Amino acid sequence: MSTKTFDVVVIGGGPGGYIAAIRAAQLGMNVACIDDWKNAAGGPAPGGTCTNVGCIPSKALLQSSEHYEHAAKHFGEHGISLSDLAIDVKKMVARKDQVVKQNNDGILYLFKKNKVAFFHGRGSFVKAADGGYEIAVDGAEKQSIVGKQVIVATGSSARPLPGVAFDEEKVLSNDGALRIGSVPKKLGVIGSGVIGLEMGSVWRRVGAEVTVLEAMPGFLPAADEQVAKEALKLLTRQGLKIEFGVKVGGVKVGKKGVTVSYTDAKDKAHELEVDKLIVSIGRVPNTVGLNVEAVGLKLDERGFVAVDDDCRTNLPGVWAVGDVVRGPMLAHKAEEEGVAVAERIAGQHGHVDFNLIPFVIYTSPEIAWVGQTEQALKAAGRAYKAGSFPFMANGRARALGDTSGFVKFLADAASDEILGVHIVGPLASELIAEACVAMAFRASAEDIARICHAHPSLSESMKEAALAVDKRTLNF
Repeated sequence: MSTKTFDVVVIGGGPGGYIAAIRAAQLGMNVACIDDWKNAAGGPAPGGTCTNVGCIPSKALLQSSEHYEHAAKHFGEHGISLSDLAIDVKKMVARKDQVVKQNNDGILYLFKKNKVAFFHGRGSFVKAADGGYEIAVDGAEKQSIVGKQVIVATGSSARPLPGVAFDEEKVLSNDGALRIGSVPKKLGVIGSGVIGLEMGSVWRRVGAEVTVLEAMPGFLPAADEQVAKEALKLLTRQGLKIEFGVKVGGVKVGKKGVTVSYTDAKDKAHELEVDKLIVSIGRVPNTVGLNVEAVGLKLDERGFVAVDDDCRTNLPGVWAVGDVVRGPMLAHKAEEEGVAVAERIAGQHGHVDFNLIPFVIYTSPEIAWVGQTEQALKAAGRAYKAGSFPFMANGRARALGDTSGFVKFLADAASDEILGVHIVGPLASELIAEACVAMAFRASAEDIARICHAHPSLSESMKEAALAVDKRTLNF
């Protein structure tokens, strides 16, 4: 029996992979996508880490836990009284699972709609074939297909602590953190990045005592310092305990929980006893099992697939996108790379501007930014102007009952071109989109200041912060 040949074979069905497959199919190519994620019943669950154990399920739990906290602490302000408030964690997790399934099913529908052939199993290189590469699919049945072009989009996995494996019962990765069956009395989190803060926030809201241990001396070093300082103040006020400059010495897993031995920033020894421990110290690229040796696909010194600026590997006709290559491990970055590669294969000029990729942390308040931070501009010696506007002066924020945080604009001192926008506050994840659009067209702060924004809306804070660059806010 002959091996079926496709114009494009995508290995991995996460945000980078499934989007690349769909775009390639839209451009008239015969496309296959291979993905081995399984749901509880063993069926296909495309969407990768993002859909199954990352972006989507974490947002579902964040939403549920935020509803609970509002009911417990803020409904009274609206004249709403409740008695016998309780949280059903199993039902909360079940809702999360349903949200995940809806997204899985949606991707399978999109494959069918766009005539993308889907193969449920693990894909790996076999050998170079005439005009392409033979790819093995290890699933319910083993088979091989050939791709004239191959896109590697195998994603990443949680990095464990050295010598401490994830058991997903007491020592948890992001996967286990999303499947906790009851509220732990004490929860430890190692790492104050996106995953650590979001998961810590979920379980703090529903009653856990959460302690976050961070090796770095400061909070969110990639964010604007002013935003990071405000976010830390607000999160600490909510009850999230965060220690910095921590060196973890050892982790002991016992019958009742986990003990973490560590020294603080002053080299004082401590022991933290918790019921469960979430480890969120970064992620590693998924290249094990890809059989890169069979075709000579080059990896870099950190295990990522080595690519150029256009996502080309060292092999002709082989590309790689998303978490498995350099750059920020963000679903939307992977999607943009997937689209760009599909278009390049089709002879078009796909493009990704890495300077305009937004970053978002879905805590409450949300934290979002795009472009340069103030500290980066200072270090580069670039002359700039800054303007900010607090949500406490925004009418919609007052009506929502969430006036924490602010919007901050950074613009070139001479040209007024927007160089960076930084937000900590309600719905920052939605507001940052305006900044991305403006910066993509190299808009000035004055441009935003002159655009009519709906009233009352949180977006008015964007306009006011842009006005503040020229020291002429109207409502503060």
